[in-house]
Amino acid sequence: MSDRPDLPPSPVANANLFGELRRMARTSGAVGGIAARVAGARMFGIKTDRGAHAEDLKAILGGLKGPLMKVAQFLSTIPDALPAEYAAELAQLQANAPPMGWAFVRRRMSSELGTAWESKFSEFGREAAAAASLGQVHRGRLADGAEVACKLQYPDMPSVVEADLRQLRLALALYHRMDNAIQNEEIYKELSERLREELDYMREAAQMRLYKLMLAGVETVTVPTPIMSATTPRLLTMTWLPGRGLQSVLDTDPPLEVRNDIARALFSGWYIPLYRYGVIHGDPHLGNYQVRADNGINLLDFGAIRVFPPHFLRGVIDLFEAVRDNDDDRAYHAYESWGFTGLSREKIDVLNQWARFLYEPLIQDRERLIQETNDPQYGREVAQQVHAGLQRTGGVKPPREFVLMDRSAIGLGSVFLRLGAKLNWHRMFHELIDGFNEAELATRQSAALSEAGVPVSL
Repeated sequence: MSDRPDLPPSPVANANLFGELRRMARTSGAVGGIAARVAGARMFGIKTDRGAHAEDLKAILGGLKGPLMKVAQFLSTIPDALPAEYAAELAQLQANAPPMGWAFVRRRMSSELGTAWESKFSEFGREAAAAASLGQVHRGRLADGAEVACKLQYPDMPSVVEADLRQLRLALALYHRMDNAIQNEEIYKELSERLREELDYMREAAQMRLYKLMLAGVETVTVPTPIMSATTPRLLTMTWLPGRGLQSVLDTDPPLEVRNDIARALFSGWYIPLYRYGVIHGDPHLGNYQVRADNGINLLDFGAIRVFPPHFLRGVIDLFEAVRDNDDDRAYHAYESWGFTGLSREKIDVLNQWARFLYEPLIQDRERLIQETNDPQYGREVAQQVHAGLQRTGGVKPPREFVLMDRSAIGLGSVFLRLGAKLNWHRMFHELIDGFNEAELATRQSAALSEAGVPVSL
């Protein structure tokens, strides 16, 4: 927009503004309508068809795409966080969001690769092979015969993201007025920065290279290779990886040995990068990995990546040891090193309830399920107890780095729960953290980020 008061706003600025206004109108109406039906059911006993309501919710969020759909994806990864009808419908958004048509695809490919874009491919699927929150994937074959996946960003996504972030900010501010357990300013900043980064497919290509470096030699995990000659900020072309969705594998009721193999591969794919390089894949929903024929995994979608300073990982390990040893002083030091402030002993006790829930499988040196209670509501009950405790003690302000760490732990834990894997989580964890050294991690991290070309400031 021009800084001269006598000139009108530029056409580009107007287009972005109108795009955001349209988006806000649609999200406000959609979410408001759903909220009204839920409120009617709860407050006035109005009967609703939850199955049909869930289908409406999927259609609205899938059609809107963007951050609101990503919220739905996240909720669907947590068992019993939603009624069964809702979870079943929202889970389909993982990799089956409503796709855009061929006319859009052809125009966008032409704008990204030029009018002769089709000459780069010997084959290009007109129908989307998968569709998600920010873009859709088409299967193709390059002129040299290499089979590829082309992820094409939906139109006007910067405006979509900004409009949704405005809605999110308003919603968080309203929620905080009603509930003081979590001060969410830093949460909003973190989610905003990560979502804006996800719009840059050149950055995602660099983060994909980073994961190939960090997981080189890990035979149970495959990462696609970006094809930079056919990649732009809004088009990401990568090698095609054959595999099956996890849910389709679970539907076959595989034996425990198979489920354990998958769980081991997932553990490696997420936690080797974290504890050896300080990097986490922050989007652990079911659409972001596939099961290979040998029960290894394909790790996909590298838009939501978080790089942590080495001292943050030291704090993760310190908290594990504090919970294991019932050492409140060390727990206080760990929370403080993460950036928590104003912590009383009572608040530490409340936060440690959540820490014990997350760390419990890692403490016991034996084969076990990730959760041994038969109560499917157990995790939710712990979260409610922690929430009530934080309200009682005046609330906390989580640091930005905590957001994706907690999200990944919950999301991945829920996948292990669905798998019903029975492993010695303690030994797998100790293989990664024993001998942990901040200086060595910093050196590995810096070298990997530089080689992959990932821009980051810690």
